[in-house]
Amino acid sequence: MDDRPQNSDMTRDRATQLASRRREVQTQLDEVEQELTALRRTREGASDDDEHDPDGVPLSEQWSRLEGLRLARTEALAGIDEAMARLERGEDGLCRHCGKPIAPARLAVRPEVTTCIDCAP
Repeated sequence: MDDRPQNSDMTRDRATQLASRRREVQTQLDEVEQELTALRRTREGASDDDEHDPDGVPLSEQWSRLEGLRLARTEALAGIDEAMARLERGEDGLCRHCGKPIAPARLAVRPEVTTCIDCAP
C-alpha cells in the first residue's frame, strides 16, 4: 500500500492548521498593536509620573503588559513560520531533541511546538 496520499493529506492538514494558527496570532498581534497605538496617544498628554493615579491602572503598567503581549505574539509568529519551513523540508512533527514523532494532539494544541512531551522543558 502506498503511503504518499495519506502523507500528502497529513501534510496538507498541517499546512492548513499552521496557516489558521498564523492568522489567529496575527489578528491578536494586530489588536495589541492597536491598543499600543491608542495608549501612545493617551500618553502624549500625560505626565511621565502616573504611578500614583487614583483613577486606575498606571499607563506604565498598561504599556508593560501590552509590550509583553506583543513580544509573545511576535515570538509565536516566528515559531509558526519556522514550523511551516520544517513542513516544507519534510521535518515537521519530529522532536528536535530526540527525533521521535510529536504527538498529534500536542501539535493540534500548539502547532509550532518543536519538542515531544518527554523532551519539553
